[in-house]
Amino acid sequence: MQHIPFDLEVYRSRISPFIDKSPNGGLFWEALDFAVEAHDDQWRKSGDAYILHPCSVAKILAEEMDVIHPEILAAALLHDTVEDVEEVTVDLVKEKFGSYVAAIVEGCTKVTHSSGDKQNQSKLVHRKIFSGAAMRPEVILVKLADRLHNLRTLKAMPKAKRQRISDETIDIYAPLATILGLYGMRREMYNLALLYRFPKQGAKLNLHLEQLKQSPVALEIIAELTKAMDDAWLNCDVSMRVKGLWAYYDTSNRILRKEIDNPIEVVMIVDDQEVCYQALGIVNQAFPPIPRTIRDFIANPKPTGYQGLHSRVVVQGKEFLIKIRTQEMARKAQRGLFKNWTSKSDKQGRFIREIMEMFDLLSSDATVSYREMINVGRKKTIYTYTPRGDLIYLPINSIVLDFAFKVHTEIGHRCIGGMVGNKKVDPEYRLKDGDVVRIIRSENVVQFDQKMVGVCQDPRARSELSKALRNRRRPVSIHVGESTLVQEIKNYGYDEEVLQRKEIAKLFKEFSIKSLDDLYVNIAESKIPLAKVIDFIKNEYYGGQSFLMPPTGKINRVVLTTLDPVSIKLSSCCRPDPTAKVSRGLLTENGLSIHNKDCEKLKELEFQREDALDVSWKLRATTLTKKQSIYLLRLTRQRVTTLVSSAPETMRMFELSMLTLVPTKTPDWQLDFKVDNLYGLRQVLKHFEKSKVPFEIDFNF
Repeated sequence: MQHIPFDLEVYRSRISPFIDKSPNGGLFWEALDFAVEAHDDQWRKSGDAYILHPCSVAKILAEEMDVIHPEILAAALLHDTVEDVEEVTVDLVKEKFGSYVAAIVEGCTKVTHSSGDKQNQSKLVHRKIFSGAAMRPEVILVKLADRLHNLRTLKAMPKAKRQRISDETIDIYAPLATILGLYGMRREMYNLALLYRFPKQGAKLNLHLEQLKQSPVALEIIAELTKAMDDAWLNCDVSMRVKGLWAYYDTSNRILRKEIDNPIEVVMIVDDQEVCYQALGIVNQAFPPIPRTIRDFIANPKPTGYQGLHSRVVVQGKEFLIKIRTQEMARKAQRGLFKNWTSKSDKQGRFIREIMEMFDLLSSDATVSYREMINVGRKKTIYTYTPRGDLIYLPINSIVLDFAFKVHTEIGHRCIGGMVGNKKVDPEYRLKDGDVVRIIRSENVVQFDQKMVGVCQDPRARSELSKALRNRRRPVSIHVGESTLVQEIKNYGYDEEVLQRKEIAKLFKEFSIKSLDDLYVNIAESKIPLAKVIDFIKNEYYGGQSFLMPPTGKINRVVLTTLDPVSIKLSSCCRPDPTAKVSRGLLTENGLSIHNKDCEKLKELEFQREDALDVSWKLRATTLTKKQSIYLLRLTRQRVTTLVSSAPETMRMFELSMLTLVPTKTPDWQLDFKVDNLYGLRQVLKHFEKSKVPFEIDFNF
């Protein structure tokens, strides 16, 4: 392979206009020298010197994204050093260039030590990046510039890697650019990645797009608008924009469509904001707009900072979108809000805060699909209002609970419904463009159902709900994890006091945790295998020896006082009864999965002894708040009356209803009731079991 050297002096001359005006520009030049030395004698697949890549990433940030803060650009130069150069560590970067640069570099550095398949490795890599971006959004800016340069030079990569990088770009990085308002970058990423993903179809479609540039209808619109603006003595540049491959990609079906409804847009660039509105009047006179399609994004900018006036028109049976902007609005439309920006400033705008909240959720909750969340974040926006007239932007299909969290976190956590106009609605009510919403609040924090994370559309609402669910699950996970680990330590003949030794810090470091509680949670949620913890304790503290025969069939046991579905999942395959003496639980990421001990499906599952528990509940201590339903089958009215009248006093009955529609002497019945705890429920079940009548119960916890 022929090596192609990098012309450092040409690069210095190209980048210096962005750096030399800054008082902290010297740090960038130091980082450049450091990166050149660190990547010395490293070469890319294309034959280029490796230093070309980090230098190009910094150049993309400065020239194409308006990110010109010297420390961010320095981090871009150094973003691969920790990962690719053995001698360079995050601590060394911090020592030489400061904690801010080091934090960005660390956020960009991939996870290097992990077990599991490639899919799991990919998840870990992205969650680490999102974790860094939650603290410093600059991390994602560097990663986007990094990905764009990789796409531009992807031809030199093997086919399998080209495919993987293209898929990842289409699913994650291009949508992220959309969320951040980096629309120019978004379009190029999609166009490049889709060409690798659909080479033949993409090439054919590109030929079609070239032909569209000669559209006689679009050229006629441009000519007429140019003349109308000249006649009004208004300076205006009118141009046609043919949408690229990005507009033809169907995200739902993951295919490239052959055609779309509106492939051409007309863009008008004028001198100032006042002329934008004058130009809109001229457009409306020349081409009457489709009713209710004029959008004023100048008075109401998008959260990304996008501004402009939009008007949709039909000319010769074809629909066109006409966009009117100033030059600065056009810049923002391509490059977003990041001009001269840095998170070192204490003042973060609402948009940046929401982006950080989204990344915090993506990095901290493994149950949330980051692909799904990113797709939610790029959805179209609706405009809603508080009773005082404050504008609240929300993704399309948002619900009242999204609105509540957007107004204030505390309001979201106490939301029990809302008033939309004069109509009282529940938290799941879907909002429409223009709705005026007043939130109805509870005095206490509401414990929302887990499904609400999926129903909500706004990243802030999802983030807050996920945090609340994790906080609810954590005490139970600590109890389960501690009980399990202590029993397993004793199973091997070790002393549980080993967990209180000072040397336990070695165990924390080994499993990347900060405390014993973190260890217990990770064991209970099946993130750290119990067997690995025991092996570490055995080898680190007991010289690899165990004092008892290693257990082969003994199942550890845990006693609980909660049935919160956030922590306890009663399996639908066998409908386990929590009032029974013992059930079987399996450790999972989402809490304990409970089965009957004789469940046939449980017998088919493959699991390690350490991943199973015998589970029971303290009946009097496990409170119940929801209504329960018991179904009495094929009973006469007299028999039902007798059973109900002799039921335990702990059973508070609400409604008894006949389920059989056709008249019969022995219909089916539904009895709704409440009890205070599992002990009361056990008494109810005993009563009906003793009566020998056929019944079923629908547990509701």
